[in-house]
Parts: sequence; C-alpha cells; structure tokens
Amino acid sequence: MARLWDKGAPLDERVLRFTAGEDHALDNRLVAYDVEASIAHAGMLHDVGLLDAAALEAIRGGLAEIGAAHARGEWAVTLDLEDGQTALETLLTRRIGAAGERLHVGRSRNDQVLVALRLYLRDAVESLAEDARRVAAALEALAVEQGDIVIPGYTHMQQAMPSSVALWARGFAAEILDDVDALRHTHRRILKNPLGSAAGYGTPNLPVDREGTRLRLELPENHEPVTAVQLSRGKAEAEALFQVALLMQDLGRLASDLLLFYTREFGFVQLPEAFTTGSSIMPQKRNPDVFELVRGRTATAQACLIEVLGITAKLPSGYQRDLQLIKAPLFRSLDICHESLDIIAAAIPLVRFMPERIRLDPDIHAAAEANALVVKDGIPFREAYRRVGRKLREE
Repeated sequence: MARLWDKGAPLDERVLRFTAGEDHALDNRLVAYDVEASIAHAGMLHDVGLLDAAALEAIRGGLAEIGAAHARGEWAVTLDLEDGQTALETLLTRRIGAAGERLHVGRSRNDQVLVALRLYLRDAVESLAEDARRVAAALEALAVEQGDIVIPGYTHMQQAMPSSVALWARGFAAEILDDVDALRHTHRRILKNPLGSAAGYGTPNLPVDREGTRLRLELPENHEPVTAVQLSRGKAEAEALFQVALLMQDLGRLASDLLLFYTREFGFVQLPEAFTTGSSIMPQKRNPDVFELVRGRTATAQACLIEVLGITAKLPSGYQRDLQLIKAPLFRSLDICHESLDIIAAAIPLVRFMPERIRLDPDIHAAAEANALVVKDGIPFREAYRRVGRKLREE
C-alpha cells in the first residue's frame, strides 16, 4: 500500500509499525470530520479555480459515500493504510479515479488532521457539557425530592455544622455547571481554522482562500499567522483535558461522599442494587464499585493531561511527529469522562438517603449558638465563641 509520502524507496515494515503505532485505529473516530473538512477544502479549491466542477462533484460524492460506508462499519483505517488521511485519499482515488488525486493540493496532512481533530473536539466538548448538565439536573432533582433531610456538614472529617441533602446536592450541581461553562470556554482555542496553514508555512504560489474553508466549516476565525498553527498544537487539547480533569475531580469527590455515606458505620444512604456488585466470598456484601471506579479514574484524567503537556513541552517550532502521540491520551480522557458522567447521571436518581440512620452530634449547633449570643446580647463574636466553648466543656 503506497503512503501519501511514498517516493518509491522500500520501507522497513518495523518503521511503519513504529511510526504509525495506534494512530490508524485512533483515526477511525476522526473519519467523519476528515470527510467534512475535505469537502469544504474541495469547495474552496473549486472557488479559486484549482478544481473544475466535474472533479468537485466527483470528490463530494465519493467522500460522502466513503464516510457513510465507514459509519456503517464497512471499512476501517488499518495499519497498511497508515492513517486516516492516507485511507481517505486512497479510497477516494480508487472510487473516482484521478480526480481524487487533485484533492490534496493546498494542504498537508498536518492541517488536514488538525482541522479534523478540532471539529471532533467541538462536538466532544458539547457532548461532555450536555452529559454534565444531566448530572447536575439529577442532583437538583435529588435536592427537590429529598432536600429536607438533615445531614451533618463536615470539616476535617468531623461533624461541624448542620447541612441538608439539598445543600449537599446543590453544592455539587453548582460546581458541575461551572465545569460546563469552563469546558465550553475551550472553544476559544478549538474553533480556529487551521486549513491553509499546510505544513506550517502556508501554500506558496497557490491562491488558497482560508476564509472560504472557514465559512464552510462554520468556524469563527482563521488561525493566524500560519506559523502559529503548529505552535498551538496540544494547547486546545490540554485546555480541554484540564477542564475534564476538574470535572472528573468533582465527580470523584461526589463519589467519595457517597462511598463514605454508604458504609455500615454511616449508613446515610442506600444505593440501588442495580448499581452495586457482589463479593465472590462474602454473601452479605454489596460493593459500590461504580463509585469507586469514578473516584479512581480522576487519576487517569490527570495523567492524560500531564501526558499531553509532557509531549509538547520544549518542542521546537514547526511540526514534529511527537504531536501524533497527543491523540491517545486525549481520547482516553474524553472517553472516561463521558462514561463516568453517563453512569453517575443514571445512578443519582436511585440514591436514597436514610433519615432514620442519620445522627447529628449534640454539639453540632455550637456555631449557631454563638451567633445567637451575638444577635441577642450584642457581644463580640469572639466572646460568644468562648462562652459556648466553656459551656460545652462543662457539660
């Protein structure tokens, strides 16, 4: 199978396996976006006179058919095709003939894969935001249905002040909605059109119209200057992964609370059997594995962010093959976040707080008593604090 860069010299198969790595498999999730961007590029080439109408229609039709066949599972990017970009051009040329070889003019695999990745990220971020809103909505419903149940509020793992299911659930819901806003803010970097930057230095002697592809792809701005495009690699990805890590951290803390509340010693909540598993040796056990794994996967999200930052750190300007390695941690983190949000959104409506099992320490109202003295007697808070403290020590 000829690669896009093949000049006829033999290639050691170990080099293909090493350099392609898992890229061919990862590119399968980008095929639809590569098709979309390639159709936009072809339209621009026709507008500037680099592609005739017949070739444009053949390319559009061929790409649409190839994309639909991929969506149906009729073909996949395989190692012999090296990557998604080679696969599309190879299959297109087989389907429509020489017109398929005209598509690559005015672009490089560098801007081709980057625009597909940014279009994918645009959708992935919106999908995660919607998933997170579902979790927040489930927490709000929990607050409405069981919000009046009083629970202890903790500091330093000790009962501190009275709280409620409503306060607990809405606190997490508010932070998760804040994560949604932060996730969507990553569009600032994602939604810049890289097409026309080619390998990082533009398209000499070609009348490429970057504004034409930008408008077709509904992106708000072109990435300028062209030399900035490769310097930006990994930034949008890292920014998205940072927000994913924060979101996963909120889910992990939510899961940690529920795990604590579910212990026999606490017994604050009942978890649905459909979301717990059993022990292979202890017949009495129901294990909250789902929440443990959500808590544990916060580490994976953090590691993926660190991996992307580490790949891009101290690279010289221009494209480097190291940048290919960003895809794996990016996709891994997005996937675990989606899966975690999906299962938490399904589990929260089935959580039941058990008011008959919840006990508040007798001194949990101490801060309220001090505040009452300030209001009633007009004394400084510090004096009220000491009075309440003395009373509690004497009891």
